[in-house]
Amino acid sequence: MIKSLLFISLAPILVVAIYIYIRDKYEKEPLLSLIKALLAGMLIVLPAVFIEKFLDSLASEWEGGLGSTFYNGFVVASFTEEGLKYLAFILFFWTSSNFNEKFDGIVYAVFISLGFAAIENLFYVFRGGYNVGLLRALTAVPAHALFGTQMGYHLGLARFYPAKRKIQLFLAFLMPLIWHGTYDFILMGHNQYLMVFFIPLVVFFWISGLRKMNELSKASVFRNDWEEKSEITEDDNIRS
Repeated sequence: MIKSLLFISLAPILVVAIYIYIRDKYEKEPLLSLIKALLAGMLIVLPAVFIEKFLDSLASEWEGGLGSTFYNGFVVASFTEEGLKYLAFILFFWTSSNFNEKFDGIVYAVFISLGFAAIENLFYVFRGGYNVGLLRALTAVPAHALFGTQMGYHLGLARFYPAKRKIQLFLAFLMPLIWHGTYDFILMGHNQYLMVFFIPLVVFFWISGLRKMNELSKASVFRNDWEEKSEITEDDNIRS
């Protein structure tokens, strides 16, 4: 029972992590750095819990209605969680020598998000069981990764385009905040009219996230070297 719940909680985290690792094809990040990013995401869960409880208590008398849903979605959940992920990235990876191409911004931001999602998933799945685990594997876990993609995309641009650094650093926080807040607002609203927008929103998240990955992957400073090595390897195989 416990092993099964652990598997359904962590398997989607592993799947997304492997996918991002594969997408980083021109100059992969050290495994120790990726583990560090996962651990950073896990560690911020604890302060997130206390901050969210505090923010929630500020609106204890404001219950019901879309105003309350907006506050819980955008301020309590999104502002807290994306803010802590952003802080973890800046503290642990912004000045790292391994952050040496724009796509690395996506890699580290997604791995931080996956670390956070892993602990969150364990909590919800052990409380709600297999159905909750399956649902979150298809929704919440990919969503956290896509929020991380937005953050990492702008952090990657901020790192390597100094002239645009201020606006990109701002967007690195603002965009995942908006995405996460909108996602939670729709789900927390329990409103049939809002739910109409949920699937189109998720589709938009995927399209935008994949486009940003493709853009930064193609812009890799290591791409030409990688392609040259691939051509040399192919020539050697043909000769042999």
